[in-house]
Amino acid sequence: MFIDFEGIDGSGKTTLSNLLAGRLRRLGYKVAHAREGGELQAPTARRIRELTRDSRLLELGARTEFFLNVARDAQQFEEVISPALARGEVCISDRYLYSQLALSGGGRGLPLEELKPACELASRGTWPDLVILVDVEPELARLRKRLGKLKEGRSSDTDSRKGLAGAGLAVRVREAFLNMARQDPGRWLIIENNDQPLWVLEQRIVDAVVARLQGREPQVQRISPPNTPVVHGEVTVDGVEERFFQALDSLEVREPSLAVWMLGGLPGLAAHQRRLAAVERFPGLAVRSLTGLEDESSWALRELLAKVVPADVAASLSSSLSPKAMALRQQLYALAPGEVVSSLKRNDSHEAWALRQQALRERHLAQVLLGLAGVDGETAWSVRELGIQQKLYSEVARSLTGLSGERVDALREALLAHDRLSVVRSITGLDSAFAQGLREQLADKAPKLVLRSLTGLISSEAFALRERYALVTKESIDSLDGLDDPRAWQLREACAERWPATVLSSLKGLPLTERAETLITRILRTGPNRLPLLRNAYGVISLAHETTTERAIRPAVSTESQPTL
Repeated sequence: MFIDFEGIDGSGKTTLSNLLAGRLRRLGYKVAHAREGGELQAPTARRIRELTRDSRLLELGARTEFFLNVARDAQQFEEVISPALARGEVCISDRYLYSQLALSGGGRGLPLEELKPACELASRGTWPDLVILVDVEPELARLRKRLGKLKEGRSSDTDSRKGLAGAGLAVRVREAFLNMARQDPGRWLIIENNDQPLWVLEQRIVDAVVARLQGREPQVQRISPPNTPVVHGEVTVDGVEERFFQALDSLEVREPSLAVWMLGGLPGLAAHQRRLAAVERFPGLAVRSLTGLEDESSWALRELLAKVVPADVAASLSSSLSPKAMALRQQLYALAPGEVVSSLKRNDSHEAWALRQQALRERHLAQVLLGLAGVDGETAWSVRELGIQQKLYSEVARSLTGLSGERVDALREALLAHDRLSVVRSITGLDSAFAQGLREQLADKAPKLVLRSLTGLISSEAFALRERYALVTKESIDSLDGLDDPRAWQLREACAERWPATVLSSLKGLPLTERAETLITRILRTGPNRLPLLRNAYGVISLAHETTTERAIRPAVSTESQPTL
């Protein structure tokens, strides 16, 4: 029997396919997994995969990508799948040729009928007996992927070629998978991985597969129906906090680490209590969720965990310029020097340079460069020259972030031959002729990075580019974060149904005006129990309330300090 798992990145298909393989073996079946432990079993297929994931290959066209991916699957079939089936084993694959139809057809927009003959040739007529589509909301899958990167120690700001296309790609690929499942219900089973415990999903898959192996058919195609709790009335702005934490506590039972991860940047007592409850199990995640927070409770937790998870504490400081942040960096340096100097962005103080000089003596040049973003001056430029001598082109490009001028753009121009993507990241918020030209050149090749580089810009060129991609990928809306501009509001309202979670997050830092509250309520009405929506809405509302409170307090303090006449 040939079983294939399909789904968008972050859906959980790799985990579930390996769990199924283990369970079937314990039940006495001989099982071959073509991607055991998440690694393709055919060495040639692994080499091809590395090529198709290389984000530096921006000119790699959609058709070339398709043929390379088909070649990878053909090699897996020849070397692993076909021999296993010939031996009479149960063979499990984590992706097969359906993925290429979904990615290249649904995701990239190539004509599906032109792709099918190549897939038939690669399969030699052998298609899975059972396809298990692990379906998940793209926004939730994205959160799981980011958490997975952190757990594995991978950089969160690196992208595969698929990642460069933006979050809209996953939405289109998911729609393509669901369409294939609807057209072939006898072969496809859909299991939803939104709000079910992993052990429940595993058991349902095992039951469905064993039924097929024993000649019994599952009764329905969708073997894990949506488990949507009853909503008593719509969610109002005033009721978001209660609904969000109810949903978060439910998530904590199923995916405790993800629940902690979703506390990132959220102020207030309720969020902090949950961090404290998670400290023993997930100290690193708990402290990283303090990023952007500078209240007394947050500082106290950082101090408590400074020697336990120093790298995570340093990361939680982000690029804070506060005296408390600098004092903590000095305390943390001996334990996490790289993370400390990487967090010195925009910091040109004597204390910051003292840490950088020590790090340079200890050969942490790459991390020092990453922490030079927004820092000008001849000393900074000397460090950049040293980075170029050592061919740290990506780090040098990142160090230019937040800087403008002829000298900066000349270096960016020189670095394009080495790392175009890092140069694109460095032009965020800039509206120079160089930045505009680079965006136009790479918009179709790396829309995610190009659109995010528009953050903070209100020029007509910036809005034209946002509107061009607004329905294609959510990063058009990401770049509106905090913008209180009529064109930004029009774009948010036009895309509220397409990218609801992103529209909500783009309101962060803005006051809760009637227009903002109307938009929040409108979006929540479409998904009153969707955790990503509740989380982003709560983040916007809590920050707005906190800002309003701070503004109300400041005049009172100032008045008391004035002399009485």
